Amino acid sequence: MANYVEFSNIKKAFPGVQALDDVSFRVEGGRVCALLGENGAGKSTLLKILSGDHQPDEGRISIDGNSVSFNSPNDALKASISVIYQERQLVSGMSVMENIFIEDLPTKGIRIDKPALRKKTQDILDEFGLAISPNELVGRLSVAHQQMIEIMKAYRRDSQIIAFDEPTAPLTETEIAVLFRLIKRLKEEGKIVIYVSHRLSEIFQVTDDIVVLKDGKLVSELKTKESDEPELIRAMVGRDIGDTYAKLNRNEEMGEVLLEVKNLVTEDVHDISFTIRRGEIVGFAGLIGAGRTEVARALFAADQIKSGEIILDGKRVKFKSPKDAIEAGLALCPEDRKEEGLVLTRSISNNVTSAVLPKMKTGPFLDKRKERKLAQNAVKKYSIKTHTIEKKVIELSGGNQQKVILGRWTSEEMDTKVLILDEPTKGIDVGAKAEIYQTVCDFARAGIAVIYISSELTEVINLADTIVVMANGRITGSMTRQEATEESVLKLAMHN
Repeated sequence: MANYVEFSNIKKAFPGVQALDDVSFRVEGGRVCALLGENGAGKSTLLKILSGDHQPDEGRISIDGNSVSFNSPNDALKASISVIYQERQLVSGMSVMENIFIEDLPTKGIRIDKPALRKKTQDILDEFGLAISPNELVGRLSVAHQQMIEIMKAYRRDSQIIAFDEPTAPLTETEIAVLFRLIKRLKEEGKIVIYVSHRLSEIFQVTDDIVVLKDGKLVSELKTKESDEPELIRAMVGRDIGDTYAKLNRNEEMGEVLLEVKNLVTEDVHDISFTIRRGEIVGFAGLIGAGRTEVARALFAADQIKSGEIILDGKRVKFKSPKDAIEAGLALCPEDRKEEGLVLTRSISNNVTSAVLPKMKTGPFLDKRKERKLAQNAVKKYSIKTHTIEKKVIELSGGNQQKVILGRWTSEEMDTKVLILDEPTKGIDVGAKAEIYQTVCDFARAGIAVIYISSELTEVINLADTIVVMANGRITGSMTRQEATEESVLKLAMHN
């Protein structure tokens, strides 16, 4: 069993960015090491070097003093290393059991032994307490369940070194508790565990040591029990952000009702009714699977509406497609920004201007000057970290990717009336979260109606003017920010 893994003088650069600069630290077996830092600090790059996705420009990784080098993720797997990324690496057209055992399918002769595969998978599902079928296609599962399948893949391999990159971002409290029990067991077995999370409360629950990166450099090594949240925030962002919510410059004067939803019914939600005024932030709270995302998709015409009414600006509307919704002034930042919100292989410029391409033309041709100006304005407005608007979005951190989507929907060429934000701070560091919270308030101050969906109760309760709570596809109650408490919202969220 490996006793420690050590990173020595790791350097890695990409065009225009020094992602890692002389990073050195050691992680001991039987301990959980938190890897912290703002988006773009270098955490994911370091994990990709550990997993063989990237190779360092300089420096080395050693296990128990023996230098190792990986040219591919397969090399790392053979060395008993598993990395669970934010970006799920599943085959949506394959079953749960095929994904969990994808590189080690049991066989009988030349055929896959389906009964054995099903039993092995069911044993793991039972251990995790997950009520899904081994035969279910992964593409039909919720984002939370897909994340649990990723974790099961790593668990099944029995790797000696396991790294978790924002594993709890899409999970419910119940699933998080299962994960934390698993991490405790890995620690007791002497495994080496690296844990990346922007939820600082989790760091104090599951880790023993903390390594903080900033701008690609190691800035602090701490013992978890000797630290606290203010110290970690100062190390990550270089300043004390204080009480983020108390410092927000909010909209105090809301206008007339802009959007009214009456008795909306889809395949997934039932009898949804609520209103939102100009300049109001309405937060949607609830457990995973409550139907919040499905309401957003229905409003945006991404899912079919069976019955009910949507009244926008006093007029009944019926959108046939998201294009109709966009033209009417609705905008959606989806929960899965990488799969549904961005074209990762295209540039910042292409992504920012994608919703207004007809306005970017001069005659029949695309006006590159207009496109460039719009993208540059978005980069400046949201402080997107890049040296060029031609940088591919896949090369940006999660926080900067989110800012690209915001830049698209709030550009000067858009007439956004209702902005729907679904889990906008998922996988975002504490400093970037504070920026996004103020940005949301700025939208409201500009008269935009904001629908804000988040699994973090503290976030919804402290940011929204009105909180709508859902459970089992229905609205179970609503309250103002002044009335809301975590207990009152949770009670409604767990309503049967």
